[in-house]
Amino acid sequence: MSRIRAKDTGPEMDLRRRLRAAGLSHYRLHPGNVPGRPDVAFIGVRVAIFVHGCFWHSCPHCSPARPRSHRMFWVRKLERNRARDRRKARELRRSGWAVVTVWECRLRKYPGLQVARIQRTLAARY
Repeated sequence: MSRIRAKDTGPEMDLRRRLRAAGLSHYRLHPGNVPGRPDVAFIGVRVAIFVHGCFWHSCPHCSPARPRSHRMFWVRKLERNRARDRRKARELRRSGWAVVTVWECRLRKYPGLQVARIQRTLAARY
C-alpha cells in the first residue's frame, strides 16, 4: 500500500481541471493548517472538498468489489477509512467549514453536477 497515492490522484486532478475550467482557481491544495487536511480548500469562505476514491472510502453509490483474500483485514481497513472520513468532516463542520465530498464514480458519470454542487456551496458562503 506504500505505492498508493495520497494526493494528486486521477480523480483529484480531474476535479481540479474542471474547477479551473469553471473559473474556480483560488483554492489551496492539502492545506496543513486546515483540520482534516482536505484535498481542495477555499480558505476565505471555509469550504473543504474531499475527493474520495470509491474503493478506498467504500463508496455508497457504486459498492466497489472488495478483495477476496485477507477479507477481514480489508473489512477493518475500509471501516477505519470511513470512520476517519466521518471524523474529519465532523471536525471541519464544528469549526465552521462547509464540507463537500466528491466520489470518484460520480465525478466520472456526472462531472458537471459535481462542479455545480461546489459552485452552489461557494455561492452560499459569500
